[in-house]
Amino acid sequence: MQAVCKIPTAACFFKKILLEMKLSIIIVNYNVKYFLEQCLCSILKSDIDFAYEIIIVDNNSTDDSLSYLKPRFTQSFIHFIGNHNNPGFAKANNQGIRQAKGEYILTLNPDTVLGENVLKNVIHFFEQTPDAGAAGVKMINGQGRFLPESKRGIPTPWVSFCKISGLQSVFPKSTLFGKYNLLYLDKNSIHRVPILAGAFMMIRYNALEKAGLFDEAFFMYGEDIDLSYRISESGYKNYYLPETILHYKGESTDKNNPEYINAFYNAMLIFYKKHYPNSNPIFSSVISSAIKLKLLFSKQKRKTENIIKQTKTFDCSTMSFEQIIQQMENISDNRTQFLIYSPYTRQIIGTNTTSYIPDDAPRE
Repeated sequence: MQAVCKIPTAACFFKKILLEMKLSIIIVNYNVKYFLEQCLCSILKSDIDFAYEIIIVDNNSTDDSLSYLKPRFTQSFIHFIGNHNNPGFAKANNQGIRQAKGEYILTLNPDTVLGENVLKNVIHFFEQTPDAGAAGVKMINGQGRFLPESKRGIPTPWVSFCKISGLQSVFPKSTLFGKYNLLYLDKNSIHRVPILAGAFMMIRYNALEKAGLFDEAFFMYGEDIDLSYRISESGYKNYYLPETILHYKGESTDKNNPEYINAFYNAMLIFYKKHYPNSNPIFSSVISSAIKLKLLFSKQKRKTENIIKQTKTFDCSTMSFEQIIQQMENISDNRTQFLIYSPYTRQIIGTNTTSYIPDDAPRE
């Protein structure tokens, strides 16, 4: 018997269809069907009183994502788009945005979990802040640690140099050297920031009309930096909100993989050429050198990464997702791996971990 996420039933949504479509959630999937399943369940448990839709764009996954997810999520407001190749993150998001009907667009990574009040609170912020073009949130990883990419500065040649050279690591809260991750800004306060993360980026549709969609020249990385920059240039503001979500962070991507490293830094080169065409050519050389250094040290980093000493499992049938995320953040231990078990899907999900629990298996 298939495990179907039934929380809540579709009936409550049908009461909202007479209202204007408020929010369109775009999720691009690539080989992470179990994480996406958990993500969808967290959205469906959200405490919201407005009409929304979810558009899932699958980039030719090889894990049978669509055949697995479609029978489990049959709600009329959940739509699936299946690509026959992998056109990249930017293009796939644009596919979803072009079909979206919402006043607000949310690009959301499939390996995220939302607390029950996040969507409602972010929408409320937009309603109260007319100059807000886009908003991001506080993200924590699967060990409860704050992800600095939640709020970033514009990667100008100087800012990028400080990051690549290690100056930012030495002076993380310096307003001169630490502008890439803006760690000198309180993570628990609202801030106007230049750059947001595409893992959770809610955008006013009117701002997209002025700024344009994602630039499809970016295949996988840098498109959120570019769009954030263009939204600011169009006259709207980008905001960081201290609404906490879980982002397992790149479950379909190995950050030490040479292909990832090349893609990430090449995306930075695309950004420079587009927005700083007259910058000193030496900075392009610095980026190219950084790629080579990163490739050199990536193998060593794999050997020295933190070793997980213990795991802690939360049950989303006895705790809300909001409570689980809060406890993860409170405990926050880089030697502890947090897992979430759902009796609705019978899956235990955690960073680099997915396991199925049979109906008759004993559990703690």
